[in-house]
Amino acid sequence: FGVTRSPLFSIFTLHSPSFVLMTFCFHSATTFSKGCYYAEEGGYKTFRCSNAQLTEVPKDIPNDTNKLYLDFNQIAFLPIDAFRNLPVLLELDLSHNAIVRIESGAFRGLLEHLHSLDLSSNKLVSVNKDVFSNLKAKVNLSSNPWLCDCRLQELIRTVDLVAGSSGSIVCDSSAMEEHVGKPFLQVVTDMDFCSVYKKTTDIAMLVTMFGWFAMVISYLVYYVRQNQEDARRHLEYLKSLPSKQRKSEESSTISTVV
Repeated sequence: FGVTRSPLFSIFTLHSPSFVLMTFCFHSATTFSKGCYYAEEGGYKTFRCSNAQLTEVPKDIPNDTNKLYLDFNQIAFLPIDAFRNLPVLLELDLSHNAIVRIESGAFRGLLEHLHSLDLSSNKLVSVNKDVFSNLKAKVNLSSNPWLCDCRLQELIRTVDLVAGSSGSIVCDSSAMEEHVGKPFLQVVTDMDFCSVYKKTTDIAMLVTMFGWFAMVISYLVYYVRQNQEDARRHLEYLKSLPSKQRKSEESSTISTVV
């Protein structure tokens, strides 16, 4: 028995490989940032811009990218929505850049599906924990010039670190000199930075309040003494006057007061 096929089915069957090839060629023919290229690697659609001398996140990343490599560039800043419209991105490599600041919301849109985020070997000193809020990816924060303080402690508690990377999160600076050069997790086992910060803040607040209180008391004392001095001078002035004039002055003073 013959099977009747619709022209639409025949066209789809005959041309679907060509359609796939055409789609791939379309991506290949697209003009990307210099040094960037798009390819399929191991079944994943990969966009590579490694060592492309980039100073910012490129705007022409294909939105079906699964793996994005921006490593070994000069990117210094990640703004809000830096990676928007990348709904299937699984891996993001930003290692070996010059990143010093990341705005909250920079990874917005990647929270649910991103598996891996590499920020190692940058210039991060301090990052707000909210930057990684609700991010499910494994994060690499090693080899950055971290300031060891309460902010870093809160950050480490927020992120899910890549296994084996925590030992390379080292204190480049700290309020206590003996912490410099030591792994943060080693330091934090002996010291709660947030507890120390809270105590310091409380002491500073008490000192400030005491300072204001002292200023108010000093002003009141000055005000009372000044009024007393003015009253004493006025009495001495009245005493120095002849009796009649003094009575007149006193009555004038009384009427003025009344």
